[in-house]
Amino acid sequence: MSVTPADGTRKAGFSSPVEVTVTDGTLASVKVTGNDGSTLAGSLNAARTRWTSAENPYSGTKYTVSATPEGASAQTASFTTKSPGETFVGYFTPEADSTSGVGMPVSVNFTHAVKDRAAVQKAVTVTAEPAVEVVGHWFSDTRLDFRPETYWAAGTEITLSLRLKDVEGADGVYGTQSKDVTFHIGREQISTVDLATKEMVVKRDGATYATYPVSGGDSDHTTWSGIMVISERFKQTRMESSTVGLGDEYDISDVPHAQRLTTSGTFVHGNYWASTAVFGHRNTSHGCVGLHDAKGAGDSSVAGYKFYSSSMLGDVVVVKNSGERTVEPDNGLNGWNLSWAEWKSGSAL
Repeated sequence: MSVTPADGTRKAGFSSPVEVTVTDGTLASVKVTGNDGSTLAGSLNAARTRWTSAENPYSGTKYTVSATPEGASAQTASFTTKSPGETFVGYFTPEADSTSGVGMPVSVNFTHAVKDRAAVQKAVTVTAEPAVEVVGHWFSDTRLDFRPETYWAAGTEITLSLRLKDVEGADGVYGTQSKDVTFHIGREQISTVDLATKEMVVKRDGATYATYPVSGGDSDHTTWSGIMVISERFKQTRMESSTVGLGDEYDISDVPHAQRLTTSGTFVHGNYWASTAVFGHRNTSHGCVGLHDAKGAGDSSVAGYKFYSSSMLGDVVVVKNSGERTVEPDNGLNGWNLSWAEWKSGSAL
């Protein structure tokens, strides 16, 4: 009997299956057990002279092989696979067990540039209940997002399966994760901001829920148009113009009810420093969408408070008539701005 990797090997490879062969006889059974408690399933060839594992062994694991030839006692062998030199992981959005709005994609950001996109994407799957086709799209060699053709149905349960352990993402760089993560989709809320009328209409599960007067970006600082998804939420936050390339035009330490729409700095937020006459009548901001609010974020009667309270991560905000082009789909979680054909063309599978 012979075993591959050979008995006693200390730094065996982990990119090929385990094999057990016999000469002048046949195999009755083979069992391969790792020191982590895992087992490797496998099958015999028609002649029952060779057993091959269905999957490759894991890295950094000691395996014991117990093979029993027909009419003979079991024989054992052991080997230890080497540890990978470099590794990568994927950090995912949204958080495990969280509930999000219907626009929330599943976004995976890798800690190392991926060269073999097909191998990595094959090891990352997203499924939904109720079932719907979900496709991955590479925005870069470190970012892979997943979404269906249209927004998720309210109440959907989403499962992200990461089977990246020992997948070679780039030369000599291997994944380490093997886990399943579940997310949930809550009610549907889609808000449409029309900066010609300076009004935001909030629809909840298809019915109008609220209407708010707003102020968008002025003619020198137009607001991105298109479909945007709320990716961060702050009851109060500091906004400083230098962080978005606007010098020292503003520095407000306590902007209330701020919800991020783009990585580049677009928010829908409360505004207490502008006159109430602005909202619904003039676009005066540096690119954000503003609603009337109160200093301190504690007044429940104002629009900023009400909209923030009704919102969640993953809610959709659509901006139209802003005078600006459509936001880039990778500027935030905004892949909905790609058609389904465009989205699918970014898959490596």
